[in-house]
Amino acid sequence: MQLNDVTLREGDQMPGRAFTADQKVRAARRLDELGVPFIQPAFPITGEKDRSVVSELAGTTDADIVALARAVTGDIDVSLDAGADVVEVFVSVSDRHLEHLLGKSRPEMLAMLTNAVDHVVDHGGTPHVTLADAFRTDHADLVEVFESLPNVPMVTLADSVGVRTPASVRAFLEALREDVDLGRVGVHFHDDLGCGTANVLAAYHLGVAKADVSVGGLGERAGNSSLEEVVAACTVDEDDTLGVDVGELIPVCRDVLDELGESYGERKAVLGSAIAEHESGIHTAAMLSDPATLEPFDPATFGGARQLVFGKPTGKGGARKLLQRAGVDADDETVAAFLDLLDDRGPLHLADAVALAEREFGS
Repeated sequence: MQLNDVTLREGDQMPGRAFTADQKVRAARRLDELGVPFIQPAFPITGEKDRSVVSELAGTTDADIVALARAVTGDIDVSLDAGADVVEVFVSVSDRHLEHLLGKSRPEMLAMLTNAVDHVVDHGGTPHVTLADAFRTDHADLVEVFESLPNVPMVTLADSVGVRTPASVRAFLEALREDVDLGRVGVHFHDDLGCGTANVLAAYHLGVAKADVSVGGLGERAGNSSLEEVVAACTVDEDDTLGVDVGELIPVCRDVLDELGESYGERKAVLGSAIAEHESGIHTAAMLSDPATLEPFDPATFGGARQLVFGKPTGKGGARKLLQRAGVDADDETVAAFLDLLDDRGPLHLADAVALAEREFGS
């Protein structure tokens, strides 16, 4: 499964956000260093800023630069003129969207979409397609769309309102693969039910070819499937790095969020500083022997760092192991004295706690 990063386009659509062109370009270059194969930084028809972002990035990255476009020639021409490697043509396909959003009949929508794809190809571009509200679209209607796009290499199904769960995603895709090759299917989820990452993983296990992700889950409403969570989960659970440089995952994602002025909580999965920090006496004692006892992954795998904290919660077992690391005889009297010191001077990180033991009890 390949990743299409939509941080810069989806994030820019959040209320109150207005990323500058320079911010988008710098963030995109960091994502390119991570090895993400597709980066969707902009919707060029919306203005000069987005056009300039695509133009500046086009031809300078290892990733394919993807420009979003409605299924109209004006959008497509602007995207092609900007130099996009891929034009991502999107159109609504559910009955509800056709009636209330697009204002087209199903035959009109199909003609609109196929004409748009032909226009991309006729002008030397590479078309991908996103089907908005696909997960609320009738199976037969969706198959008809795929049959009308035999030469489009990637068609993404969007859960536009974030209403699907892993179970319904599995059922939907299992039915679809009876008629459609999932090897040309992408997925796009929102996190309104807290299932954005889990839904991508459900689709991954069924063999979809691409998933839209965003750093920190940035995106409209509750956001999108998180890049860092999807990569970490596939790496830990499946030994599949999805082709990215996992050793740079945490630094790159933090840099992108910092560049965009976006915060993330200390307990944010994968990225948060607190998720690799341990202070409980039982936990720290065990982790001094074997860190895997109480952590899901070595944070260094993804460019992070483990922090063991010692102080008032530290127990005799942890204090004894710290003294032993410091080369100090860890008899009961010394352990008790060291615990008093930790209680008084903590919390201390591992290196500082060992240094304290050496300084106070070393020969």
